[in-house]
Amino acid sequence: MDEDRGKATDQLKLWKEDRSAQRPDNLTTGAGHPIGDKLNIITAGPRGPLLVQDTPFIDEMAHFDRERIPERVVHAKGGGAFGYFEVTHDISRYCKAKVFEHVGKTTPIAIRFSTVAGESGSADTVRDPRGFAVKFYTDEGNWDLTGNNTPIFFIRDAMLFPSFVHSQKRNPQTHLKDPDMVWDFWSLRPECMHQVSFLFSDRGLPDGFRHMNGYGSHTFKLVNAERQPVYCKFHYKTNQGIKNLKPEDAERLASTDPDYAIRDLYTSIANGKFPSWSFYIQVMTFDQAEKFQWNPFDLTKVWSHKEYPLIPVGRLVLNRNPANYFAEIEQLAFDPSNMPPGIEPSPDKMLQGRLFSYPDTHRHRLGTNYLQLPVNCPFRTRVANYQRDGPMCMFDNQAGAPNYFPNSFSAPEAQRQHVETRFKVSPDVGRYNSADDDNVTQVRTFFTEVLNEEERQRLCQNMAGALKGAQVFIQKRWVQNLMAVHADYGNGVQTLLKNTEPTKDTVRVYTRGGASTIAASKM
Repeated sequence: MDEDRGKATDQLKLWKEDRSAQRPDNLTTGAGHPIGDKLNIITAGPRGPLLVQDTPFIDEMAHFDRERIPERVVHAKGGGAFGYFEVTHDISRYCKAKVFEHVGKTTPIAIRFSTVAGESGSADTVRDPRGFAVKFYTDEGNWDLTGNNTPIFFIRDAMLFPSFVHSQKRNPQTHLKDPDMVWDFWSLRPECMHQVSFLFSDRGLPDGFRHMNGYGSHTFKLVNAERQPVYCKFHYKTNQGIKNLKPEDAERLASTDPDYAIRDLYTSIANGKFPSWSFYIQVMTFDQAEKFQWNPFDLTKVWSHKEYPLIPVGRLVLNRNPANYFAEIEQLAFDPSNMPPGIEPSPDKMLQGRLFSYPDTHRHRLGTNYLQLPVNCPFRTRVANYQRDGPMCMFDNQAGAPNYFPNSFSAPEAQRQHVETRFKVSPDVGRYNSADDDNVTQVRTFFTEVLNEEERQRLCQNMAGALKGAQVFIQKRWVQNLMAVHADYGNGVQTLLKNTEPTKDTVRVYTRGGASTIAASKM
């Protein structure tokens, strides 16, 4: 093999070599009928019209016309792989889920990494959050931990989710990425500042998928065998070390190797260099949550590692590339409502909204029975319920079992030990405005304490370079938001805006790889 080409480029050559001792398969139609000629259509004479009886052609063309499924609204571009999760530390005091049953236990996993806002053919190296979604094939059904490479998000209320995504996508008239839309929304919702600051820092351009951390981001609830609950956040730290791209390198790769991250992941695994992440939890008691200085379920904020230290749990390892991208990655569907006993949702408003939006999206993209697809199937447990029929039912449709409940014929019964934990809800039902829930303190901490001086300068440069594509009144509103965080932050961006006038080239660079490529985490 030519070392310069790599195993990803040589995939077809390697596939042929693996089958060198085998004869080629007999060519067939989708129904398995042998085909004698795949090069010439049946016509009435050499120059005549096609005959409808050319069933191999009809079979081929009809399938070709339907082989594309709807693209993901966000997270359309991505790659993934398979491996295992291994428990290295006992957390049974917090959680009864069998995936954490004992030290040494392993569970098969699938992970899909992605950019967020770009379409399926976009570049891997744009400034954008990265999706980091993990599917655990557990003994009690699948657990889908959907997350990103940042511990926070742009908004905290699911009502804003569609508008936020629209603002980061294409202008409905021009069909172009529009900096006015992006920065108008962000500047009108100051809770975005924490995530936007992460985004325009060095970590906004991760060097592939292997060199970035992952986070469940949301607050979840863990329940132990005694039915005692705690709140929890999930973290997975890369064992390859954090590496980020310089903006000029990211832009170069966007044109010379737009599939850089997918290629890097595939090649690493093919060469036996299996990427891994150390898995941690943060835990907060209900009493601590009541006394927490902020809303502990606010997705735009983090929990202090000093007050709520990381607790080691296990490791994620990827050691197998997909055998077929469409079957195993494009059809791979994540749903945060897939939680085995011992893991439950918290009152996080964004999580609550996603409990509906994710499975609803998959039923649209893949069909009612998307959970019967092999890559989504909870194959380590037996599915027994009262759901029947629908397009693409691929198994026995639960044969002759009753399809109604209750019944008198020994059909599936609920198991009381798996009833969710009870919690009190006492406030008045209403629409509560969370727009002003302290949007600056944690951003100030990030700017003044997390970043060093050089990193602060790069953050201001990256942000000003993107912001200058927006109209001046939007620029001023955003800078005013930054002033509330820290004068150095606002003045740093404002000075750079004054020194650089918007140009056509500015907008071109911005739309290729800048902030207009940012969108919500929907998988």
